[in-house]
Amino acid sequence: MFYKDERLALFIDGSNLYAAAKSLGFDIDYKLLRTEFMRRGKMLRAFYYTALLENEEYSPIRPLVDWLNYNGYTMVTKPAKEYTDSQGRRKVKGNMDIELAVDALELAPRVDHIVLFSGDGDFRPLVASLQRQGVRVSVVSTIRSQPPMISDDLRRQADSFIELENLRDVIGRPAREYAPEPAQEEILEKQA
Repeated sequence: MFYKDERLALFIDGSNLYAAAKSLGFDIDYKLLRTEFMRRGKMLRAFYYTALLENEEYSPIRPLVDWLNYNGYTMVTKPAKEYTDSQGRRKVKGNMDIELAVDALELAPRVDHIVLFSGDGDFRPLVASLQRQGVRVSVVSTIRSQPPMISDDLRRQADSFIELENLRDVIGRPAREYAPEPAQEEILEKQA
């Protein structure tokens, strides 16, 4: 539930939201997403978190990052770390959980409601801390994928759970029908 006069902030775990939407067969239209939540309350900030492969000649996520940066989102990025595992496979690590948690806790005194776009169970203690500070927390993810993209503990801790599938007609655009190289979010999601 949202109240028109409440101060609202969005915290988007980029790779997690990408994976959830992909599992449901659609892409997120971030302009529509921002517009929808501005309609639901007084949005103070919309944060988007992602790790970037810095040494790639072309990063598939760079155009999205640039677009978000110029269209009302506060971008929080850091270089992804590349390493080779014990089987000699190239791996990428780019976890943004700490950055998201710190920013949410810092903003908590200035907001009434935080919307977390992630199903990562590691955020359950963050949600509990925000609630102890009087902030209502809604979590957006999906239980309609196999397996569900949201941790049961996180879903139970949140004040409300918003099924991403139910937002498809509001914030979604059809998934691409072709299969280009996997987006960086997909690569990072697989490595997490």
